[in-house]
Parts: sequence; structure tokens; C-alpha cells
Amino acid sequence: MKLLQVDFAYPNLMGSTLSEGMIELANSINDEAGLIWKIWTEQIKDKRGGGIYLFDSEANAERYLQMHSKRLQTMGASDIRGIIFDVNLPLTRINQGPVPQEG
Repeated sequence: MKLLQVDFAYPNLMGSTLSEGMIELANSINDEAGLIWKIWTEQIKDKRGGGIYLFDSEANAERYLQMHSKRLQTMGASDIRGIIFDVNLPLTRINQGPVPQEG
């Protein structure tokens, strides 16, 4: 299980305008290979957008990061940063993180 954190400068849409304008993209992300969930993020004061994703494997997280970085560039984003992390499942479960339970 891998967590992907992406953020980028995006002066075009934020807040409710982003929510309304990205519904189709959000729905399409559900079809990405290995995606378990995504949390959309934004920092309005610095005009940065992003997301936190949980993937089933590093290969799927890396493939998505490469594809999404290119897509973001075509949408006018810049300063794109992406980091893939391991998830410490035992500690995340203690703090009710949204990860599958042992079973």
C-alpha cells in the first residue's frame, strides 16, 4: 500500500469553482488502476492545489504520478511536486486512518 502526495501551483480554480469544474475529472480518477481513495486538497491563499491518494502498489502510484503530472501541466499547473510514501499500517489503524483493517 502506497500513499501519493501531490501539490502544485494552480491559479485558475479554487473552492466551489474547483468543486464544480472538476466533477468529471474526479469521477474519472475512480477508474485509475490500483486507486483506493483520494482526498482533494487546496490552499487558497497560496493558490496551490493537490491531492492525497492511497494506491495498492508503488507501480500504480508511480504510473499515476507520471500521467497526472503531464495532465496538470496541460491544465496550467506549475511547480508540480509528487512524493510516494510507505504507509505504516499498524500505527495508521490505531489513529483510525482510512486503510483496510487486518483480516
